[in-house]
Amino acid sequence: MQLRQGYSDLDQAVRGHVVALGNFDGVHAGHAHVIDRAAALARRLGAPLGVALFEPHPRRFFAPDAPPFRLMSAARRNERLAALGVKAVFELPFDAAMSQMSPEGFVQDVLVDGLGIAGVVTGSDFHFGHKRAGSTQDLAALGQRLGFAADFADLLDNGVDKISSTRIRKCLSDGDVRAAATLLGQSWTIEGEVLRGDQIGRTIGFPTANIDLADFTRPAYGVYAVRAGLAGEAPSRPAVANFGNRPTVDGKTERFEVHLFDFDQDIYGRELSVSFEAFLRPEQTFSGLDALKAQIAADADAARALLTGASGPST
Repeated sequence: MQLRQGYSDLDQAVRGHVVALGNFDGVHAGHAHVIDRAAALARRLGAPLGVALFEPHPRRFFAPDAPPFRLMSAARRNERLAALGVKAVFELPFDAAMSQMSPEGFVQDVLVDGLGIAGVVTGSDFHFGHKRAGSTQDLAALGQRLGFAADFADLLDNGVDKISSTRIRKCLSDGDVRAAATLLGQSWTIEGEVLRGDQIGRTIGFPTANIDLADFTRPAYGVYAVRAGLAGEAPSRPAVANFGNRPTVDGKTERFEVHLFDFDQDIYGRELSVSFEAFLRPEQTFSGLDALKAQIAADADAARALLTGASGPST
């Protein structure tokens, strides 16, 4: 799969795609539905399938100080898109100039003159251009006038509500990682560099890998059964993780810490991917380190049993 940044001066070889257009944060089941519809249009037109998305996310551009909200890293997003049959990803730079484009200006300058699209597919609720003034009806009319096909996918639901990145973030903030996985079509997975911490876990027999969550959305504070993998590995190693401000030992600093079972390697500075499989309990305060150690041991046993079906010490 090709990855192109920007929409100017593109080689002729990468023009002429049918593109699914949107943000695609998380590449959830609803996004896959839009891409499937784009793939069908691409087959009808005999064109390759592409995705055009905005980078940075418009939400980050308009609210640079907003809380972290990303569901998926760009690398994992691109892997997911490739698995869905996408041949090219076009990262459209969302900056001040693009934010001021009229709907017609965006379509003419970016989609037609820039990408040279054969067709475009969006969700039925898609809006574009300055102050989101453009609707799907406008996009269809512009397609007829400017010579590209346009199609739109109805919003997908799971029988309860619409599948959206906003809904998935809400599931995660509630600690409902299994509902989030259902909406995503896979376990929610983050990546981050392993940083040096205060090594309290090591002193009580449970060394942890401390990971910076950067701009990933924050899940509920608490303990999770997870699977982890070093860079280049699938997240398959069973582990237990804690996210919170550690009220027993700190109470101020937000940390995401992962204890990998049956593992004893120095992995500082390496990237670790972590898939959230189950929420075990909310964060709580303990009377001291001995009580904390006992609870961590119980959490580790619960996570091991859930992930592997095995019981016994989880160190």
